[in-house]
Amino acid sequence: MLESTSPSTFRKAPPARPIERSKVEYQIPIETLSAPEVKKQESAPEKEASDESTPAPAKEAPAESTPAPAAPPESLEADDVAAIDQLGKVYQDLKTELGKTIIGQENVIEELAICLFARGHGLLMGVPGLAKTLLVSSVAETLHLNFNRIQFTPDLMPADISGTDIIQDNGDGGKRQFEFVKGPVFSNVVLADEINRAPAKTQSAMLEAMQERHVTVLGRTYKLDAPFFVLATQNPVEQEGTYPLPEAQLDRFMFLIDVDYPTAAEEKRIARETTGADKEPLKALLTGEEVLKYQSLVRRVPVPDHIYDYAVEIVRRTRPDGEDAPEWIKEYVGWGAGPRAVQYLILGCKARAALRGTYMASLEDIEAVAQPVLSHRVLTNFAAESQGMTSKKIVKRLVEEMREDY
Repeated sequence: MLESTSPSTFRKAPPARPIERSKVEYQIPIETLSAPEVKKQESAPEKEASDESTPAPAKEAPAESTPAPAAPPESLEADDVAAIDQLGKVYQDLKTELGKTIIGQENVIEELAICLFARGHGLLMGVPGLAKTLLVSSVAETLHLNFNRIQFTPDLMPADISGTDIIQDNGDGGKRQFEFVKGPVFSNVVLADEINRAPAKTQSAMLEAMQERHVTVLGRTYKLDAPFFVLATQNPVEQEGTYPLPEAQLDRFMFLIDVDYPTAAEEKRIARETTGADKEPLKALLTGEEVLKYQSLVRRVPVPDHIYDYAVEIVRRTRPDGEDAPEWIKEYVGWGAGPRAVQYLILGCKARAALRGTYMASLEDIEAVAQPVLSHRVLTNFAAESQGMTSKKIVKRLVEEMREDY
């Protein structure tokens, strides 16, 4: 039956090309290449022969030629593309400006910027003397935002953070009334220095502001100004007389940012550049309104479907009681990450892509943010501690295993 048909009607299909996993969202749907379409052509030779002179329908083109890339499922508008280009330039200017005060610490600066533009909060972990406070205050200065520092101590009370009511004369016949005096939490950038030095009730007042973005005093609620960005610090060396943050409170921080020692060359620059004449103040590069605009832009960055799959799968693998957990996770992990980790993985890779001037989140972006998102959400057990298996090593191994599958 096929011999009576013109040779131009049925051509041998080219060999199928392997589809890369990272590009699967951009391929023509596989249904257009399925066997039923070819079988349908063979069952109606008369119709095919009569249509030799007419071009083939567009939907049958993939069966005769190499599949052409289709449009991504999500795309940015032209204004958003230009805004991402502008954000990438602003971020480079921000790093240059911070480099006048902060020597090295490029990864720390990038993770701080990701937290800021993703509307998250960061927990900086590092020994004293690594310029954590200077870094945070410099970021606030370059962004033209209000900055307050709260030094947490064992006798710090919640009212010292959120504010309190005081009696004031109202100037009307000697009458007095209560007036609310705002605490240091009413700022755009708040540094909670050594947050584990204060008791739990004081920590909870700070964490309410972080999560709800408002404070409650004597039954009245006061909204915090946007943008609101909290950076807390902890000293990993000295733990005597401290109040470690519970796991539920740690989960409210988007990133655990490790501040490490500088290299030998960087330390030499520190010795040379910080012991001379005072430097000029940093220039403000962004206003609060521009920060809010870029935060909204980050939310609109497209994410391919396999990146969502990656985020869900790597988080589910951290849970020792789950079906997706490897055997070694069940041996070393006592408690895994929750759904908030999935949210922060996606927001983190969106922000990183936008800061680098790219228009779509990639596998490289989500791998880069996996460590700061998951390291304080994966809790090890005694078996892991006895063998020196830390949360960071567990997350690193998970990322390596996921790379083989993706």
